[in-house]
Amino acid sequence: MLGGPDGGLAALLPAGILAIVLLMVVPIPAPLLDLFFVGNILLALVMLMVVLHANRPLDFSAFPTVLLFATLFRLALNVASTRVVLMDGHEGTDAAGRVIEAFGKVLIGGNFVVGLIVFAILMIINLMVIARGAGRVSEVSARFTLDALPGKQMAIDADLNAGMLTPDEAKARRQEVATEADFYGAMDGASKFVKGDAGAGILILLINIIGGLVIGTVSHGLGVGEAASLYLVMAVGDALVAQIPALLLSIAAAILVTRTSEDRKLEAQVRTQFADASAWAPAAGILGLLALVPAMPTAILAGAAATAGVVAWRLHRAAGQPAPPPPAPAAEPALIDWSEVGETAAVTLEIGYGLIPLVDEAAGAPLMSRITGIRRQLSRELGFVLPMVRVRDELALAPHHYRISVAGERAGAGEAWPNDLLALEAETILAPVPGRETRDPAFGLPARWIDPALEARAIEAGYTVVDPATVIGTHLHKLLRQHAATLLGLDEVQALLDELGRRHPQLAQALGPKTLPLTQLTALARALLEEGVPLRDFARIAGAIAEAAASTTDPAELLEATRTRIGGLITSAIAEPDQPLRLIALAPELEALLMGAVRAAPTAAFPFEPGLGNRVVEAVREALAKAGGLAVALVSQPGPRRPLWRLLRSAGLDLPVIGFTELPDSRAVEVIAVVGANDHSLPQPEDA
Repeated sequence: MLGGPDGGLAALLPAGILAIVLLMVVPIPAPLLDLFFVGNILLALVMLMVVLHANRPLDFSAFPTVLLFATLFRLALNVASTRVVLMDGHEGTDAAGRVIEAFGKVLIGGNFVVGLIVFAILMIINLMVIARGAGRVSEVSARFTLDALPGKQMAIDADLNAGMLTPDEAKARRQEVATEADFYGAMDGASKFVKGDAGAGILILLINIIGGLVIGTVSHGLGVGEAASLYLVMAVGDALVAQIPALLLSIAAAILVTRTSEDRKLEAQVRTQFADASAWAPAAGILGLLALVPAMPTAILAGAAATAGVVAWRLHRAAGQPAPPPPAPAAEPALIDWSEVGETAAVTLEIGYGLIPLVDEAAGAPLMSRITGIRRQLSRELGFVLPMVRVRDELALAPHHYRISVAGERAGAGEAWPNDLLALEAETILAPVPGRETRDPAFGLPARWIDPALEARAIEAGYTVVDPATVIGTHLHKLLRQHAATLLGLDEVQALLDELGRRHPQLAQALGPKTLPLTQLTALARALLEEGVPLRDFARIAGAIAEAAASTTDPAELLEATRTRIGGLITSAIAEPDQPLRLIALAPELEALLMGAVRAAPTAAFPFEPGLGNRVVEAVREALAKAGGLAVALVSQPGPRRPLWRLLRSAGLDLPVIGFTELPDSRAVEVIAVVGANDHSLPQPEDA
């Protein structure tokens, strides 16, 4: 009925709290009180043993809460025992149970003065030494842990970006850091329970003594001496039986907060750190000298010196022995794990061993910080969180070569020299600088690797000088931007929808699965990214998609309808608002040919006849040459727009292709060229 151990624990905790409350208000018989006192001692001993065997403080993260329950339980027992002592104490010292009687008679010999002194000493040790020290350590640990929390989170993010951690490992480490902060904060508060419990113990003892003397002499007609012999012995026994478990818990709390984060048991730490012969040998010599001093206990000191000497000799002998050989490697299992197959990272940067200094933490790892900045910048520009970049060394590569893979595909490669600088050549170079000639891996510009001592000379000569981390980072930046659509998956789009739901719940509901399946929405978002439309303003894009999906679900029509509604976003990325939008237009005859080809094969990626496509590419290339490097776009009807973009991209032309319906009415337009006008080499419409 409870549904397993968790269900039983869930029912046990409320029952335990209820039992603690009942102990405070309901009288209980002495035998049951004995059972509870023994249980209290058992609980304190178990908690102490758990602390001693914990590898790290967080292994017993429930200690503050358990300490609260144990303290409440002990105080409830004090209330219950006080009631029994004051009500039935006149019947004899066993009226409050055998446990209190044993602590009052056997441990202190029935002498309540000795018991009071022992109790006072225990209180001083607990309150002034252990509890105060543990409280101070808890306070400082909590403060330092909270101060270090942002730095630890940043370190985890850096390791995640560098590919040293998987997302699951990073999540687990973040949870551990948060749990550590909560634990030390709770321990800081739990130390107050220990101090309050000690103060309550003193007050309860005084109440038992004064109340017992008054009740014994007034209510039961006992003499002062007889009342003292009965009530004071039981009061001191009651105080000791509660204070000893409290002392054990204080010791456990002090041990827990003074533990380091080293992942070993306390026993192993102490054994390892005390296993130093150079510490035991001087101690043995000093004890031996003290044994020779007159009036000193020679036998005891000599025995201690001999023991320390034997320990030092054994440790020195063990240190001189060769280390045992490592165990033979186990035979490889016949089964293959899924983790051995494939690459889990979406983006991988493989480097030769000569480039390892660029990712070495001892050298500052300049490439890793550059990759983190690139991911952050591109994520802001594109509108979704780019996946981590896994950096690893590859022995198959040449020492100074690197290779970039995106979604398992080889996206690019290049070379870099960690001890040199790359000088990019401009159009005009005053005086060439000596170096190894090469080409910039990102854009193919002529360049050369030069000695860092020649940097100032190269800058004066007109070169643009960059460091090797920037070379690789720029190449990675370009490839990530080019393959942004590949990196956008179902999970990323779902994350966009979740964020949209928090800010614009009605809009997110309008774009739910009933309106557009997640797979189709992902394909549409990828199509926008492919043509350079970022998802940064996803709320506006989502609104456009929701409006377009109300009239059509055809993927091609949905894409064009969405682009029409966000035309302002598209054109603003091509030219500044205060500048005219420079366009390359298509001649009506050519546009008619292209429209006819699309209608004949509406689902084809390249519906154009090869000869026609080649002529269009050449004509556009010539128009771009006349543009003189200005930002331009090709404009056409919505039908052939997407196939035209594919055609130009396959020819290596990175040119935006927009539809007439995407042009805002308020935007100034300048047509700088018309492709196909007066070009008789193009097929005529009747020949198509």
